[in-house]
Amino acid sequence: VLTDGAALRAVVEALAAPWRSARVTHVLGIESRGFLLGGATAVALDAGFIAVRKAGTGLLPGPKVHTTAAKDYRGHVHHLRMQAVLGQTDAVLMVDDWAERGSQARAARALVEQCGARWLGLSLIVDQLAMPSRSVLGRVTSLVIADELGAAETSS
Repeated sequence: VLTDGAALRAVVEALAAPWRSARVTHVLGIESRGFLLGGATAVALDAGFIAVRKAGTGLLPGPKVHTTAAKDYRGHVHHLRMQAVLGQTDAVLMVDDWAERGSQARAARALVEQCGARWLGLSLIVDQLAMPSRSVLGRVTSLVIADELGAAETSS
C-alpha cells in the first residue's frame, strides 16, 4: 500500500473520512508506520501531526511527556515519549496500520491526557482489538476488521 500512490491516497482518505466532522486539531502517530500514515492523515484533515517516539530512537526537542506501554502482541514493553506541545483546546486522533492489543494506543492516550488535551479515538487500517481494549480507546474506526482477512497462509 505504501509503495503505490493511488492505493496510499485511498487508504489515507479512508482513515480520515470518518473523522472529518470531529474537529481534529492533531493527528498522532507512533513510529514507524504511524508516522507515515498519521502525517498523511493529518494533511488530509488540515491538522497538525504529533510524533510519538519509542525509547532509544530519534530526537524530540523541547519538553516531553513520557509513559510506558503494556506488553504488545510480541511481548515487548515500549517506553514512549512525545513533545509536550498539546493543550486544553486540542483534540487528538491516533492513526496506525494495525492494532491487536491496543497497549501502545492506551499509552498514547495517557500522553495526550498528560498534556491536558482531549483524546478522540483511533483510526486504523486493520482492527483486531478485543472488547476490553476497545472500551478504553474511545471511538475506533477501521478499514477492515482482522477476522475479515481470513487465515494467514504459510509457505514452505
